[in-house]
Amino acid sequence: MLRAVQILRRKTPTRGLLLGLTLIVAAVIAYSWYTTVQISGLQQLQRDLVDRSRKDSLQLLRIQNDLNSLAHAMRDMLDGGEPYPIDAWVPQFERIRTDLEDALRIQDQLAVVHRTPEERQSVTSSMAQFWDAVDRMFALARTGNEKAARTQIQLSLQARQAALSTTFARLLVQNNENEGQAAQRIGEVYGRVQRQLYIFLVATLSGILLTSLYLIRSNRRIFAELSSLSEQRSELAQALIAAQESTLRHISRELHDEFGQVLTAIGSLLKRVEKHAPEDSPIRRDVGEACEVAQSALDNVRAMSQALHPAILDEADLENTLDWFLPTIERHSGVTISYEKSGAPFPLPGRSRIHVYRIVQEALNNVTRHSGAERAWVRLRFLDDALELDVEDHGKGFSPRTAKRGIGWIAIRERAEILGGTVESLRPREGGTLVRLRIPKEQVELHAG
Repeated sequence: MLRAVQILRRKTPTRGLLLGLTLIVAAVIAYSWYTTVQISGLQQLQRDLVDRSRKDSLQLLRIQNDLNSLAHAMRDMLDGGEPYPIDAWVPQFERIRTDLEDALRIQDQLAVVHRTPEERQSVTSSMAQFWDAVDRMFALARTGNEKAARTQIQLSLQARQAALSTTFARLLVQNNENEGQAAQRIGEVYGRVQRQLYIFLVATLSGILLTSLYLIRSNRRIFAELSSLSEQRSELAQALIAAQESTLRHISRELHDEFGQVLTAIGSLLKRVEKHAPEDSPIRRDVGEACEVAQSALDNVRAMSQALHPAILDEADLENTLDWFLPTIERHSGVTISYEKSGAPFPLPGRSRIHVYRIVQEALNNVTRHSGAERAWVRLRFLDDALELDVEDHGKGFSPRTAKRGIGWIAIRERAEILGGTVESLRPREGGTLVRLRIPKEQVELHAG
């Protein structure tokens, strides 16, 4: 048992399993953190690029719409069929100018494509020059010089408006290209996350597989060693039981043959002395008392010899042995024992008889010492396929799974294993304990062979 505990402590897979579990948990945490960072970055990218680009495109379209409105207005101003003077277009130009300035301000804040200061200055300067030319054109119209005003529209304003339209059209194209690049970057992020997911899954499954293989290998090694220890323990138990039976048989024979013969001889000598002593002499009385002591010692030695190893075990069958043994237990313990036999008896080899007898002996010892019961039942059943033995009492009872067992129950279990049978401790409906031994008939015949 000590060696088994040492093996479990020395070769337990706990450290390796904890290491594998730690690596797997660390991988899960690391990948979760990585995925969170990637998703956050992707969300930020969508906010910074996609959403801003969409809003920026809307403002650029708004600017282009205002520039187109200016182009249409200037075309109408040059058309001689309009009945209005040129300065009548001032409110419309002012409205477009206000909307255009607002759109430019918002677009500058949302612009995804960051322009250089020179580019920003160029757009601002072009827009300012355009509106300066518009102001001069309307100034000429207010003085009544509409022909000069139309000439300035043709020579200056339309060209500036076209240049501004071209500039913002280019910005819109760049913005659309940037949206495509953003979509490509988002696709790359998704692809990278997907690849990392596959790598993580492969790594995690590999870790689980390696940990499981390590656990299986460790368990197989431990169970193999425990199985070997169990076999060694069983062999040792059988050897100890065999040595015990051999010792008990030897001591029983020594008591019966040596001490019994010595006490018998002493009794014979004392009886001879008693016959030669005078009838009423004190010596005759003393010798008679010595004879009684010698006979009592002889009876005790024979009883002790039978208790250690009944000679009837070597000469008779199990039923006759129990027929002799159970009344003896009744006389010494005061427990009433009901003995029942059923079925067609089949012969048991000597070793099997000894083990069954010892199981009955130990079970009844538990009844007389621990149960507190006044009655017990012993049932011997010869079945077609097995031999069954029950020892039942209705005393205090115990459970072999919860109670602290002594060497007696261990010996019962080991003897049942030697016989190739099973033993179990049950609780009858009336309470107490029922020890049931079952030996398959083929195991009995195997021991007989």
